[in-house]
Amino acid sequence: MWGLFKLNYKEDMMKRILVFAFGLVSYLIFFAVFLYWIGFMDNILVPKGIDSGATGSILLAFVINFLLVIIFGLQHSTMARGKFKKWLTGFVPRAAERSVYVLISSLILILVFWLWQPVEINIWHVENSALQSVIYALFALGWVILLISTFLINHFELFGLQQIYLNLRNMPMKYPEFQMPLFYRIVRHPMMIGVIIAIWATPDMTLGHLMFSVFMTGYILVGTYFEEQDLVKHFGGKYIMYRNAVPKMVPVGRKKLPEELSALK
Repeated sequence: MWGLFKLNYKEDMMKRILVFAFGLVSYLIFFAVFLYWIGFMDNILVPKGIDSGATGSILLAFVINFLLVIIFGLQHSTMARGKFKKWLTGFVPRAAERSVYVLISSLILILVFWLWQPVEINIWHVENSALQSVIYALFALGWVILLISTFLINHFELFGLQQIYLNLRNMPMKYPEFQMPLFYRIVRHPMMIGVIIAIWATPDMTLGHLMFSVFMTGYILVGTYFEEQDLVKHFGGKYIMYRNAVPKMVPVGRKKLPEELSALK
């Protein structure tokens, strides 16, 4: 009996170690892809930027680029839905569910970078060096807002690290509690604001870059709509009050928070 217990314990521990290793690798891949994305948008320090390559058929580029963003959007939103998570955890450990999401999202982004079709027709070009500096500052600000926003609501849970750590320690996992720290008191989706600023802030906007910015902004607007449906289901009236008081992405028209929410961090 004791030997069987030791065997089962070792098997369970090995599974938890493997889940931890998988989650850690998934996160490292995500972080590398995130850094590549920054270089991709500005055509710096990466082998293929958003304007790399020869311009071909504009129509073909439009179709391919649109389909790439659709693939990213479908994966990103579908895998975030509760029904899909429930289905997925029938095949993978619950602790690895978020890491699977992070890994596949990263791989899809790699596909987008690899297959993106450049169209080097200038939409605007800023020559003034001072204005260029302002635009590059906005570009950097967008990525900083995105990164800080992830830490404000728990970066480690968002990217699966907390789940794999708790699983390794054989500790229970909990769904994140409702919170509204700093940026989240100004707009409901500061991460998406960061992305939008970063993908539009460029002194050299080509038609290919414009496609990316328009398509991705469109996805963000659709994706946040479905995300909020899930948040209402989970947090109920608390999120509805929050939604009624705090603007979605444009920081105007903010109302006074109800007393029930004003004390939250």
